[in-house]
Amino acid sequence: MSVLIDLADGVTAALNAGSFSLSFTAARVHQPSHDLVELADLRVNVVPRSLLITGATRQLSSFEAAIDVGIQKHVAGDAEVDQLLDLAQEVADHLRHTRLDDVPEAAWVSIAHDPVVAAELLDQHRVLTSVLTVTYRVLR
Repeated sequence: MSVLIDLADGVTAALNAGSFSLSFTAARVHQPSHDLVELADLRVNVVPRSLLITGATRQLSSFEAAIDVGIQKHVAGDAEVDQLLDLAQEVADHLRHTRLDDVPEAAWVSIAHDPVVAAELLDQHRVLTSVLTVTYRVLR
């Protein structure tokens, strides 16, 4: 299987094995689209984002993979937005400096949180969408 899919599956497994303030089951998807009815429940989607392959040695390549973790939910107000942003921080803390059990050769590189809140979706549909991009490096 591809490095990118292996890592996305590893992130999904790590999230599902974690303990968080809000309950969820992460799902690896390629197209994270949900209607408002589905977003009544918290959705955490893991999406393969990008892959950069560079030479590491004569025999090995360095695979730097970015994986998006999207947190989405239809919200009633600012207090619920705050809870979900706290969850995003918990997810970031859980993945930061953590080896993935399913891909032990992967080294954590970075986490970017952008957008923290997708303002247009929150304004127009009252849907909180927050995305963490987690980057790992694998030598193969």
